[in-house]
Amino acid sequence: MSTAKDALQGLFTALEERNHAAAMDCFTDDAVLFDPHYPTPKMEGRAAIAKGLTWGLKSMKQFGFTIEKTYQGENGTSCAVEIDTHHFLSGGQELRFPQAFFVETTDGKISAFRAYEPYGPNGFMGFMLRLSHKFAK
Repeated sequence: MSTAKDALQGLFTALEERNHAAAMDCFTDDAVLFDPHYPTPKMEGRAAIAKGLTWGLKSMKQFGFTIEKTYQGENGTSCAVEIDTHHFLSGGQELRFPQAFFVETTDGKISAFRAYEPYGPNGFMGFMLRLSHKFAK
């Protein structure tokens, strides 16, 4: 049986390889993905997630995720992870920041994904988020 951490690692690998189809294969049909970095932070269902990941892959030249700590749920179908994020935007700017992800799985695929960052919508990262959202639509 695969665990939630396995499913999450599969998603990270697909994004780092820039493989949209493999990333989408990590999600259930009714999955919900929440990530405040995206123009539409809450994405419900495959079509919305596919659109969000298309934007993400266009915005990023390179994704980088290193799992620092894992907190596995009792039955292996959920987990929380602390991540060292190391990305490069399409324009070449390097982004390094910690994140936390909370994942639930059904039959080995991600059914719920929530991303949290240790900073608010203010400052430079808030400016970059607002700017990227403005041009994403």
